[in-house]
Amino acid sequence: MTGVEIGIASVVLIIFLIYSGLYITVSLGLVSFLGVWIMRGNIDMSISLLSISVADTVSNQVFATIPLFALMGLMVSESQLGKDVYEVANFVFYKIRGGLGMATVAANAVFASITGSSIASASVFTRVSVPEMRRFEYTARFSVGVVAGSSVLGMLIPPSAMLIIYAIVAEESVGKMFLAGIIPGILLAVAYCILIVFLSYVFPKFIGGKTIEDASGEEWGNLTYTDIFHKLFPIVLLVVAVLGGIYGGVTSPVEAGAVGALGALIIAIAKRRITWAVLWRILVETGYITATILFLIISASMYSRMLGVAALPTLFGEWLTGMELSMAALIALYVVLLILLGTIIDTASIILIVVPLFLPAIEAYGASLVWFGIVTVVGAEIGLLTPPLGLSCFAIKTSLDDPTITLTDIFYGAFPFAVVMLLVLMVVIAYPVLSLVLI
Repeated sequence: MTGVEIGIASVVLIIFLIYSGLYITVSLGLVSFLGVWIMRGNIDMSISLLSISVADTVSNQVFATIPLFALMGLMVSESQLGKDVYEVANFVFYKIRGGLGMATVAANAVFASITGSSIASASVFTRVSVPEMRRFEYTARFSVGVVAGSSVLGMLIPPSAMLIIYAIVAEESVGKMFLAGIIPGILLAVAYCILIVFLSYVFPKFIGGKTIEDASGEEWGNLTYTDIFHKLFPIVLLVVAVLGGIYGGVTSPVEAGAVGALGALIIAIAKRRITWAVLWRILVETGYITATILFLIISASMYSRMLGVAALPTLFGEWLTGMELSMAALIALYVVLLILLGTIIDTASIILIVVPLFLPAIEAYGASLVWFGIVTVVGAEIGLLTPPLGLSCFAIKTSLDDPTITLTDIFYGAFPFAVVMLLVLMVVIAYPVLSLVLI
């Protein structure tokens, strides 16, 4: 077999192994190891490929942002800042039809700016907003659907782990990627709120809910300006410390992650939400998250190098260019591939596997790699809301205390938000300036 044939066979084999239930990190590593062994007929080269991939991943300072931002996100979740934001959002939106759903979107958007994790957002707001919305007679499907839909904002609004991973793969600036995600993230949040208003009038049975004329009996219905300041000040402080440090040139992304983690710890201590036992649990969970992502990056690095040995990325790029596709046709093909892969594998894996194949063609067309990164993240994030994988939907099901709400209900509820994501993606593709104006 030629290198190209082995490269193509590896793609098919990886998809087969993933559908068979083998963990994606193992699938990537195993296929990469065997591919180089077959192409070069030397097992020592496969072992060398593994060691180089490990060394390059561990030694790259940028990867230190992963545990630091993960630690910050877990500290913030433990501090119950998500609950504080949600109470303020409820106070602002409760008089509007579908207001608690809009409050969930708004709170998730703010929460995303300090956690950068869709899964964390889904877990937090499942516990915070779903019981509250059900109490006010919103339907089960809408209650979980709006949490699932708005949770993906965590992957787009900076700081975002996915934007960091893309920046590493495409060799782009992390700061530029963060800036590029701001307007599309806000646009998506606004589109979700418009969707909720539309559904509340056109399909009121899907949303349900009762009008809240007087919220004085609610804990959040009697908030004063002082209360709002106390609830939002820690979040504003973290955002300024992290993003302000990066964009102001005071700190690097790694240093900003460290500042954010320290700030989140101080807030947790000040709110008396942290004990030695809780701190240990957070540190262990941070280790799990970091190890999972880094092992995935290592195996993806192996796979990328194996494809390089097979010369597949170059040939694939030349093939795409040779087809003389328009830029629109190329992006349409790419988006379809992202959505299909999003049904079986997570966003990080998609970025690590697919992006290197398309980068040569995108560069040949002279398109911005920063804009391409936003397209990639939004397109892949649609998979978080679609079966069979739908990580955000599974995270919600895991966090739910209500056994009457099934996984099918969550997928049904998330479907309108997935459609809106696709529409917003089309707007971002049509108007690259939305991603590039702040850079």
